[in-house]
Amino acid sequence: MPPRKRAADDSGPTHPAKAPRITSSQPTAAKREAFQNPPEGAELIDLTQSEEEPLELYGGFESKIVGVRYYNGVVTVGEVVVSKREPSNQYDANAIRIDNVFGSQVGHIPRNVASKLAPYMDAGDIDIEVVVSGPKQYYECPVQINIYGTTNPMGRLALEDRLKKDKLVKATQLKTTRKQNELQRQAMGLKSDGSAVGLGAPAVEVTLEDLTKTSQSINVRATGGDFVQTLAIGEDQLSQMPLAEQPKSIKAKLLPYQLQGLAWLTAKENPSFPPPGSPNSVQLWKRDVKGNYSNIGTNITVANAPSLLSGGILADDMGLGKTLQTISLIMTGGPGTTLIVAPVSVMSNWEQQIQRHVHEKDAPKVLIYHGTTRQNTSKALKEYGVVITSYGTLSSEAAAKGPLSQIEWRRIVLDEGHTIRNAKTKAALAACSLKAQSRWVLTGTPIINNIRDLHSLLKFLQITGGIEQADVFNMVIGRPLGLNEPRAVALLQHLMKDLCLRRLKDMKFVDLRLPVKTEYIHRITFWEDEKKKYEALLSEAQGALKEFQSRKKGPGAEKHRFQSVLERLLRLRQTCNHWTLCKDRITDLLRLLENSDVVPLNAKNCALLQQALQLFIESQEECPVCFEAMKSPAITHCKHVFCRPCISKVIGIQGKCPMCRAGLSEDNLVEPAPEKGIEEEEQDNLDRETKSSKTEALLKILQATLKKNGSKVIIFSQWTSFLNVIQRQLDEAGYKYTRIDGSMNATKRDAAIKALDEDPNTRIMLASLAVCSVGLNLVSADTVVLADSWWAPAIEDQAVDRVHRLGQTRETTVWRLVMEGTVEERVLDIQAEKRELVGKAFQEKGKKGEKRKETRMADVIKLLA
Repeated sequence: MPPRKRAADDSGPTHPAKAPRITSSQPTAAKREAFQNPPEGAELIDLTQSEEEPLELYGGFESKIVGVRYYNGVVTVGEVVVSKREPSNQYDANAIRIDNVFGSQVGHIPRNVASKLAPYMDAGDIDIEVVVSGPKQYYECPVQINIYGTTNPMGRLALEDRLKKDKLVKATQLKTTRKQNELQRQAMGLKSDGSAVGLGAPAVEVTLEDLTKTSQSINVRATGGDFVQTLAIGEDQLSQMPLAEQPKSIKAKLLPYQLQGLAWLTAKENPSFPPPGSPNSVQLWKRDVKGNYSNIGTNITVANAPSLLSGGILADDMGLGKTLQTISLIMTGGPGTTLIVAPVSVMSNWEQQIQRHVHEKDAPKVLIYHGTTRQNTSKALKEYGVVITSYGTLSSEAAAKGPLSQIEWRRIVLDEGHTIRNAKTKAALAACSLKAQSRWVLTGTPIINNIRDLHSLLKFLQITGGIEQADVFNMVIGRPLGLNEPRAVALLQHLMKDLCLRRLKDMKFVDLRLPVKTEYIHRITFWEDEKKKYEALLSEAQGALKEFQSRKKGPGAEKHRFQSVLERLLRLRQTCNHWTLCKDRITDLLRLLENSDVVPLNAKNCALLQQALQLFIESQEECPVCFEAMKSPAITHCKHVFCRPCISKVIGIQGKCPMCRAGLSEDNLVEPAPEKGIEEEEQDNLDRETKSSKTEALLKILQATLKKNGSKVIIFSQWTSFLNVIQRQLDEAGYKYTRIDGSMNATKRDAAIKALDEDPNTRIMLASLAVCSVGLNLVSADTVVLADSWWAPAIEDQAVDRVHRLGQTRETTVWRLVMEGTVEERVLDIQAEKRELVGKAFQEKGKKGEKRKETRMADVIKLLA
């Protein structure tokens, strides 16, 4: 098509652009998009920016979309539209394209406006949001453009000056928004009053009565309430929900709330629109008196009925029987094959639960689709009623376009569905690409860190109307929710009440009649020699933090210095458990990191790099590419850590480290050393004869607890090295125990659980917190010891709920071991704030990486203050 002549009112690009779209109004999101799907001939993208700062409103102005007659994108007044930078547009390098939420192009921002905005957007200095402000005409469509920029006071002043100079925002607007933002920050900065007060050193007696007297009784979940429940259906309404009939094929008699759950599940697989003119909405869609369909989130209106998703989120509290309710749905929800995706550790549990709860004559044919014995055709899979697979298998099958991706399933069930909370991971992408009539997410924690977790679940469920797109979700819910805007809260409530069923153990109508659960913070005083070691490390960590805060930023250097702070913080936390966990561990490692930019990968250096990698993993660092917690992590020969799939993709695109630009190939990557159980460990630096104040306190709790006839104990730690220390001391004390950690396959894990369940002499289980926080039933124990604190309180809560759940017949006791006057006490304060702010869901703003750096730094400062 030859270039067209520009109409007098059309000052946008002079051709309907078909050039590759490389960046967008959200620079990092766009970089990731192009990074994952680079257009042929596109310029390679620099991925060096691993963190972004939060953004706040500066102001806005009226503008228009031009060239609309050349495109078929339909928009209505009040509708949210999506802005995308087109730097490769052959007619205008500053082009900013506008699409509606269905992805149809509407036009472009006028050339003179785009020329001002584009440099800011390309530099990542601003983000723009665009809303249709008037009816679309033949040549143009009026819009409101709002500008967001840094929250840093000095950075804001500099950016304000530039925006005023370019006449993008007026001084009066800037003054108003500055005041509004400050008020919002003050409102969101209110701290919880619920921080614990130290109660002195624990007594030396070994009776439970005396131990509980010296410990603080708490209810951790009462600190901030339940955010999901505040948005979902209220308790009164839940109690009045209709009941389904008891399924004839199910042996177990479902409790009334489970029959209500089955009725809800069945209804959500068959959704319908409200009648025209009804005030009700379904999945944010309403119908006007003329029968048109309007989305109350994005304000888009269509004449033909949009598709409604079939399914939803079953978010019952852990232990309420989500598995049984889902099996009941499978048995009553019509013919067809159900695919269940679950963590490896609970795959066999699904098969066992189906065998246990379904009458033999009605039982579906079940296949565990995992490992080397997998069926190789989709036809073979369709012969089964239920196919159970893992997230890892799902990911690998999607890459190879295997049988799982070739079938249209009757339904897909994601067990522990928060696994896909990052929409960019392989598992999430694979789950979203599957074909199914109905889709379900089972999770007790639909929101772990922030509101973006929910967006990924909505994308999997295939909601329509625009919010399935990350950018639109951020504009409509994410960012305004971060500013506590009532409309965003209302939209979220509409969604949650419609798509999410959430019942809690303590609701009166649930009436589980679970035995009482009592939780204690057991404070421990350092021995004098331990205290000296801790204080020396604390002084070093505070010095590293001060140096980090005072030195100027530089490419790559800032992250390295911050990593140094986190490494010292990790050592402090380990010292709270047992000082030998980090004895002599860091000396060679620090020398290696300081003296070489690129490390030759010989045997010695690979071992040292694996130690460095373990520090990143244990510090729960995020991947600089996908901004999620490391999954399948790898470290480069230039000492940078990424998810293995992420860095492999970068290598395929540009062959350089995105952090330091060093040349990089697959041969330059080092993966973690295999996790070792104690039986595999060689002689190491751990002093077998030296106990710690914490292990002594732990042994006293064990001694007191095991005096109770039949009591059994689960000891959780996030570090297998500390489990090794405890295990040695259990050996010395003559206790019989079992253990579950990441080094064990499913068969060994099942054997460990069987020993705890069936062997009366096996009264202790040592458990890796990361492995045992999902899916397992550990009701044969009645006591939980959390030997160290996890950053995300939801992980600890899930671990505790392995014990205090349906089927528990004895009172449950939870002990949190905390060293007095250390970072462990401050971790508890941060956990309380996370519960209060729901993983900071109301503070986290929309883009990947936004506010995370600020949040992480604020937490570190609190810990080391």
